[in-house]
Amino acid sequence: MIADSIRTILANLPVFLCIAAIVCAALRRRDGHWPRRYLSWILLLAVGVDGLWAGLFHVFFPAVASAQIGWQQSPFEFEIGVADIALGVIAVLAFWRSLAFQSAVAIYAIVFYGGVSIGHVVQALRNGDYAADNFGLLLVLTVARAIALLVLLWAAWRQDPSGRVAEDFRARA
Repeated sequence: MIADSIRTILANLPVFLCIAAIVCAALRRRDGHWPRRYLSWILLLAVGVDGLWAGLFHVFFPAVASAQIGWQQSPFEFEIGVADIALGVIAVLAFWRSLAFQSAVAIYAIVFYGGVSIGHVVQALRNGDYAADNFGLLLVLTVARAIALLVLLWAAWRQDPSGRVAEDFRARA
């Protein structure tokens, strides 16, 4: 029972991290800067921790990662793993940084997620690759994260055009 629960959580970690980010942001309602709060938590958990998890999986378990996506293992598995780890590290750091820093990370993530999504759709349509991690919930989540980041980024800048939300925001995020 416990082993099955752990396996389910790990298999669906990106979903759980997105939910956790939304819940954490909702529970930390001490200020009026809701777009920045949600942006921070999504960068920390849904982009950062998820990026680290995905990257480590691609680097250390490439055969499993490739099989779940429906691809053959290749040297590019290591490269995408390193890219995921880099995004994860910088997104985790963004949690404690300025809106300008978070914006740069979010824009990178939006472009990365957009490209990854297009690649997965092309693989599905051209090659019939409808594996769960190629053309399933993970694809929907990837698109949703890109859209959420874009909307939150726009809302955060609209609320604070200078990008200088009170310095003590980091302590309250």
